[in-house]
Amino acid sequence: MRKNIVAGNWKMNKTLQEGIALATELNAALAADKPNCEVIICTPFIHLASVTPIVDKGVIAVGAENCADKASGAYTGEVSAAMVASTGAQYVILGHSERRAYYGETAEILKEKVLLALANNLKVIFCIGEVLEEREAGKEFEVVKAQIEESLFNLTAEDWSKIILAYEPVWAIGTGKTATAEQAQEMHAFIRKTVAEKYGEEVAEATSILYGGSCKPSNAKELFANKDVDGGLIGGASLDVEQFMGIVDAF
Repeated sequence: MRKNIVAGNWKMNKTLQEGIALATELNAALAADKPNCEVIICTPFIHLASVTPIVDKGVIAVGAENCADKASGAYTGEVSAAMVASTGAQYVILGHSERRAYYGETAEILKEKVLLALANNLKVIFCIGEVLEEREAGKEFEVVKAQIEESLFNLTAEDWSKIILAYEPVWAIGTGKTATAEQAQEMHAFIRKTVAEKYGEEVAEATSILYGGSCKPSNAKELFANKDVDGGLIGGASLDVEQFMGIVDAF
């Protein structure tokens, strides 16, 4: 049976001290609450080594928001998958729409990052999704399928078990346009079908597909009620314990 997951993506927020305080507060809230889903927090690189020892591993898993596409060497400012893993982090977000848009991350670069993450025993939260122009042109399914095929379909079925997919309708983030629960379900079902065509029904049914389009306590229950929506990748709401717990408690 696939896992229900709520993953927080802190993005470029919180100083080290603020991040430690947030993780500590969230850890206490989850210990008291006993969630019905797996909870992951993906923090800035500088937080990882400090946050991993202070959270209860049975309650919160920790991940990075990115890693380098090279194993090591003269790549000033980069952080390798091995470095991420050495902090005790278990997950890494790859392919986020912000990385694709602002830092020019291509399917080929992401393919390398995925392989390096898996080689270092990190599980990957891999983001996919279409922008407004693509949705308006009716190309959303084509775009999402290509993103999966070009960066992930080189993997074995065994490696695939370490992949979590996160669908981000980029057009619905900060644009005033909203993706409905029905639109989310439609795309998630398509993604699962795409995985099934490559790896078979059993693997597809075991794959967690998270929704990453402005999920909040007010809409989480409706979104998570859909049979192919297995949780959320949460941005802004993950920076506030009360809001984040409101989403966790939607399961």
